[in-house]
Amino acid sequence: MTERSAAVFIQAWWRGTLVRRTLLHAALRAWIIQCWWRQVLEKLLAKRRRMVLEFYVQQEWAAVRLQSWVRMWCVRQRYCRLLNAVRIIQVYWRWHTCHSRGFIEGHYELKENQLDIQLEISLGSQACKVQQCIPLPLKE
Repeated sequence: MTERSAAVFIQAWWRGTLVRRTLLHAALRAWIIQCWWRQVLEKLLAKRRRMVLEFYVQQEWAAVRLQSWVRMWCVRQRYCRLLNAVRIIQVYWRWHTCHSRGFIEGHYELKENQLDIQLEISLGSQACKVQQCIPLPLKE
């Protein structure tokens, strides 16, 4: 091998090394960009999934709330019917009790130094009204 061919061989080797190094750097940069792009896509996909999940949760909560309102309305309707039935039974029971046993109805008023009482006592068809003012002792 002559000196010239040895120089050409070394130059070729050096150029090949530079080309391989340049290609390696380009491949590493491309790989870095690809990794970054995959991360960006992954974040976009996660954001899209989160939005879909939030929309699903919102729809589910709306359905649950609507079902709850319907159940509450049904229970309230039943409660109101039962309450109305109870009131009817109470009215008839009180009417029966008043006409068979009698009742006492009245009110009082407390003034400065006297007690004003008004009572109505009913036994069947008989009725008696009592009104009385009772003086109260004053403490000094």
